[in-house]
Amino acid sequence: MDGWTSVTPGPPAPGRPGRLRLLVVGLVLAVGASGLAGCDSSGGAGSTTGHGPVRIVAGQSQYGNVAAQVGGKYVTVSSVESNPDTDPHTYEVSPEVASEISSAQIVVQNGLGYDEFMDKVEAATPSPDRKVISAQQLLGLPDDTPNPHLWYDPKTMPAVADRLAADLSALEPGHAAYFEANAARFVTSLTPWLTAIASFRRAHPGTTAATTEPVADYLLQAMGIDIVTPFRFQADIMNGTDPSPQDITLEDGLLTGHRVQVFCYNQQVADPLTTSIRRTAQTAGVPVVAVYETMPTPGYDYQSWMLAEVDAIEAAVARHVSTGHL
Repeated sequence: MDGWTSVTPGPPAPGRPGRLRLLVVGLVLAVGASGLAGCDSSGGAGSTTGHGPVRIVAGQSQYGNVAAQVGGKYVTVSSVESNPDTDPHTYEVSPEVASEISSAQIVVQNGLGYDEFMDKVEAATPSPDRKVISAQQLLGLPDDTPNPHLWYDPKTMPAVADRLAADLSALEPGHAAYFEANAARFVTSLTPWLTAIASFRRAHPGTTAATTEPVADYLLQAMGIDIVTPFRFQADIMNGTDPSPQDITLEDGLLTGHRVQVFCYNQQVADPLTTSIRRTAQTAGVPVVAVYETMPTPGYDYQSWMLAEVDAIEAAVARHVSTGHL
């Protein structure tokens, strides 16, 4: 099924509401369904309490990957949105996926309306025992926070990992030390990424960037990069609204006038306008870096994905190298 994946657990090594379409027909059937037909679920060794592995469903593959790293052999993890070649904002919830969400013991989601379909399924299938982890709530962000792409913020996943360890420990207290150690190992494994961010800030002060939408804005800001594309333009693209002719002209001028050192392009959401802007960047000789809304596959975990994005941006700024795909 496109957009749904199961993650094999292992050791740690406001959204676009205009484009979000929810498949409501069949939701009641989905709530009563016993499982997810046609999808492979990877399982761990199971719980020593006899209840089997803890079932976790994540809204996006990056959250599912972190959940698998923290839960290890005592969890099964499924990610709803996982295909890096599709627009995640056009996701349609099938009855099977709704059933899987409703039966999860832990749900991990982004919040800020980005995965509103999760909220709808949870509201339709209330459970006092289901634990819901929202990155928005962990960061204390209000609902009107304009940029929902929280996984690019270096503060997000450490908070998610810590909450996962706490919730898993509550469900499986006999394995609390295991979960806590995995979460700590995950946080430590982010050190190369954070070091690369700090190194870029020191080496490339005053760097400017243009973007199609605010997918990687939190990361760019952490790197000390000035995003000169007006946010209203980014928000229009993000929300599926046509930007004003004046803003399109301004965006093109940033590229043709060589006012930016890098152009970050959402690889998963391409339309005639964004494709035209990317071509303008290429013609002007501005390096293009692909950014993603769900984790690229194969071969990436969250840590290596984030580090690869920083490396690609550094290559663009320091060596004028474009990275069209990770």
